[in-house]
Amino acid sequence: MSDTARETVTITDNRTGKSVEVPIKDGGVDAKEWGKLMPGVWFLDPGFSVTASTESTITDLDGLNGILRYRGYPIEQLAESSTFLEVCYLLLNGELPNQKQSDDWVHDVTYHTFIHENMRKRFMEGFHHDAHPMGMLVSAIAALSTFYPEAKDIDDPDNRYKQINRLISKTPTLAAMAYRSSIGMPFVYPDNELSYSENFLSMMWKVAEPTYEPDPVLSKALDVLLILHADHEQNCSTTTMRVVGSSHADPYSSAAAATAALYGPRHGGANEQVIHMLRDIGSYDNIPAFIDSVKAGEGRLMGFGHRVYKAYDPRARIVKGHADKVFEVTGKNPLLDIALKLEEIALEDEYFKSRNLYPNVDFYTGLIYQAMEFPMNMFTVLFSIGRMPGWLSHWQEALEQGSRISRPRQVYTGEGARDYVPMSER
Repeated sequence: MSDTARETVTITDNRTGKSVEVPIKDGGVDAKEWGKLMPGVWFLDPGFSVTASTESTITDLDGLNGILRYRGYPIEQLAESSTFLEVCYLLLNGELPNQKQSDDWVHDVTYHTFIHENMRKRFMEGFHHDAHPMGMLVSAIAALSTFYPEAKDIDDPDNRYKQINRLISKTPTLAAMAYRSSIGMPFVYPDNELSYSENFLSMMWKVAEPTYEPDPVLSKALDVLLILHADHEQNCSTTTMRVVGSSHADPYSSAAAATAALYGPRHGGANEQVIHMLRDIGSYDNIPAFIDSVKAGEGRLMGFGHRVYKAYDPRARIVKGHADKVFEVTGKNPLLDIALKLEEIALEDEYFKSRNLYPNVDFYTGLIYQAMEFPMNMFTVLFSIGRMPGWLSHWQEALEQGSRISRPRQVYTGEGARDYVPMSER
């Protein structure tokens, strides 16, 4: 860059000849300067694809280069060396905990996993026998606000901590309860002797054994998957959390809204769609015909490509590595060979390379979940458990920033002013 070059952009209103020079800061420009130059003229950006709605210090996502960092720490290092609860602490507090902080945090989460008996006996039993676990989870998270009315005092940091802790503690309990209820199995109480991931597996699968002992490979794999899902910048559900939170709604109501956003198949259901795709392909021999249909625009290669990644999703590499370890315990998923061949083709074929269709995190997670015997209607529930600390970190950050209530503008394209016409004259 020359000495005279400036980190600015100049905008000129050709209607008036007036200009404004706007500084480029941290890769963005301040829209207020635009408003000063052209009041009443809005950026039209459906889907917010080039609009930054906030500043954040939580997650750094560089989709062009396939980089994901939580509070500056590479996701690869956290997945290798950290635990999910440690990552929760990092996201919420900005730094990794020391030993005492870690012990206190893990204790607080572990001993708040139980829920009020009325939630189990009166609320959960009120759902239809075939209710979807994700719909039950959305409702149950919202219902927690009625059990903890003090959560509305969002200006008290100590009170916020209690509610954040409760949501991270109780979401796996509610998730397992929703699953057990949906299949007519009795509720399993939390076991405080187990780790976060082990306890969830116990609440899911324990039948009559005095103590459930999860396979360490499977509990580690689940812990890593939760870490990979813990945050992902301003995605649909996180933005929902911040938007609802901007009205100063309590964290349970905000988290329920975020969970509902994740429930949508365009957001949280991608790994389930991968399994459907692999099943539809059916066999290794059918792969060439399927690839031809994708190129012809007759089908989609699910689990490839991403809204923000234009390179290989770093989370996908981590998941693929743990998939091998999981399959050593559970046996190989029969769909794995199809998945591996699809990845091989996509990474070599110019059609897919030119469109940046690299595997994303959803491509292998469904195979792991399936190998661990999670039904497909629980895939998005698992996503919700992992994403809860990210949602809460953004909710808390927005409050600390003193963010204004979210109120985007629109470009009106409807009818102009017209007079009311009586019914008899229409």
